[in-house]
Amino acid sequence: MSALAKAPVEATPRRWAGLAVLAASLLVVVMDMTILNVALPELTADLRPSAVEQLWIVDVYALVLAGLLVPIAALGDRWGRKRMLLSGFTVFGVASLLVLMADSPAEVIAVRALLGVGGAMIMPTTLSLIRTLFTDPRERATALGVWGAMAAVGSAVGPIVGGALLEAFSWHAAFLFNVPLMVVAVIAGWYLLPESRSERPGRLDAAGVVLSFGGMAALVHGVKELGKHGLTPVSIGVLALGAALLVTFVRRCLGQDQPMLEVRLFRRPAFTAGVLAALTTSIAMVALLLLASQWLQLVHGWSPLQTGAALLPMAVGGIVGSPLAPGLAARIGARTVLAGGLAISGLGLLLLYVLPQPLSYVSVATSLTLVGIGTASLAVGSAVIMGAAPADAAGSAAAIEESSYEIGGVLGVAVLGSLAAWIYREGLPAGADGAARESLAGALGTPLAGTAVDSFTQSFAVFGLVAALLLFAASALVWRLTPADLDLADVEH
Repeated sequence: MSALAKAPVEATPRRWAGLAVLAASLLVVVMDMTILNVALPELTADLRPSAVEQLWIVDVYALVLAGLLVPIAALGDRWGRKRMLLSGFTVFGVASLLVLMADSPAEVIAVRALLGVGGAMIMPTTLSLIRTLFTDPRERATALGVWGAMAAVGSAVGPIVGGALLEAFSWHAAFLFNVPLMVVAVIAGWYLLPESRSERPGRLDAAGVVLSFGGMAALVHGVKELGKHGLTPVSIGVLALGAALLVTFVRRCLGQDQPMLEVRLFRRPAFTAGVLAALTTSIAMVALLLLASQWLQLVHGWSPLQTGAALLPMAVGGIVGSPLAPGLAARIGARTVLAGGLAISGLGLLLLYVLPQPLSYVSVATSLTLVGIGTASLAVGSAVIMGAAPADAAGSAAAIEESSYEIGGVLGVAVLGSLAAWIYREGLPAGADGAARESLAGALGTPLAGTAVDSFTQSFAVFGLVAALLLFAASALVWRLTPADLDLADVEH
């Protein structure tokens, strides 16, 4: 009998109410990330961070989150996933409140780092709890589709809410918005979520924590150096250090019976395909949101609220498609949905390059719509990733999936963002001053404004080409890795 026909085993009675809490928590975290994109120009105008500080304001959240996902997921398996989730809500709310005391770029970076700690406690725990709440593969795929749709809702609502807040208040409101939501999440989670622990939790490995976090930090810093200064001894050395630390961490996990991270999950090709889809999509999407927000506000002069509304087309595709993706995969195959989603997103990004220049909003909206439709396939990727892991390894699977999203976000800004910045600078006259070369905002209001706007628009178009090629390559690889007969109901370990 197919696993699809099996009845749920020991299903949690209030699992759908619990899913509502888990999905809402993801909604808040994603909203926080997208609100920052809208608030960044005003924050930059107020605090005047350097280009490096601005990148760290954007990146430090994802860097800290990615570095802590593995140890915190392992700790949650042992300590209790509900307890970890509620603690994460608390940390996230307190960090958001601390923004009232931040009046320098360094202090904002510190707040963002603490938010990363809270996010690391929230993100993998939501996936782990979905894996344990929904024992039936059909229900789990639907639940993960809803979970994925909340990410799209957050990306849609975040810029609009952020824009509305910035119309009435300062950029601090982009952070303070989280506080009441986290209070509600703690109360609802306390009453609606069951406690869950792994029967065979991974060992808490201090050396592994140092290796994973240090390797991630060095790798991302090296990518930043490479994007800003090119192949220098410093960038090559830091990249090599990061790679060496991460390889050592993986080897250490492979040599343990109960590792902190179950990297053996990558032996399943479908699991690897799901992770690759999440990673590459995140690289492209985060960079797209960052550059599109700047293009709308700085090139077109739109307000933050108008910018938030203008970014809606990308979110609409994900909102509509994510819950439907598992059903579509049952009809045409999970491989077709996964690889096809990446290809559709790539096509959307390619439009930024091939459509007539200078780009109009209609062109960009069309691009955003196709990217959003393509990202709906990530609901299938999540079902493959979490279904391929046994219940005891749910924390590892969740940590790997969330790491792929967060690492992708960092790489998107560091690599594709740096590429766009380099192309922008190359389009300026040799004698352009430092402020104009740092960012388009620094060139506006100067004699170089027209040239700078043209250069930024060109960099946006070239970004679309590079990101499209990345997603097309990922689509081909995902097609190759994913078994042709893969059924979401049969990926159960």
